[in-house]
Amino acid sequence: MKETFGIIGAGNIGQTVARHLVKAGHPVILANRSGGDSLKEIVHSLGAGATAGTISQAAGAEIVLLSLPWSEVSSLTDVADWKGRVVIDATNHFITYAPEFKVQDLGGKASSEVVASLLPGARIVKAFNTIFYRILAEDPMVAGGNRVLFVSGDDMPAKKEVMSIIASLGFAPIDLGNLSEGSKLQQAKGALATLNLVKF
Repeated sequence: MKETFGIIGAGNIGQTVARHLVKAGHPVILANRSGGDSLKEIVHSLGAGATAGTISQAAGAEIVLLSLPWSEVSSLTDVADWKGRVVIDATNHFITYAPEFKVQDLGGKASSEVVASLLPGARIVKAFNTIFYRILAEDPMVAGGNRVLFVSGDDMPAKKEVMSIIASLGFAPIDLGNLSEGSKLQQAKGALATLNLVKF
């Protein structure tokens, strides 16, 4: 049985990653702050293997992916025991959206370091946040190559597990190192943000 994913946040990135995971045979629990009824059509479109759940249920999955707005991340601290859980941080620290796309001043910290401080004990891996969702939704195998996804994390076993799953979806994972340095390149306004590369 493949790992069960809990995806917290059912917007463009959450749905897109869920679709790739379901296609690859991973059970997915999708959750948002509006509740399961709001997700019925989305879950139906994702097909067998996808279910709607509460945020607590999604947070209890084997691997959790965060794709919710930055302003809501702090609300997750007490919804689960995060110790030892692999959490993929796909958030971006935007405080406004189009056309300004302003980001929060984090005082020099990487946004994923802030996420780690909010989820005590979680094994944070930064991934799935750099590519525009419509490109991410496309076939990851392009002209004989594989679309690149950047990955950062301080916990090597967790990072290797996430990279293995990313590769199984057809993408080419590239390890950028730790959160304090690597994830800064990935996060909103970082040097690699929105970069669409294919590895041949």
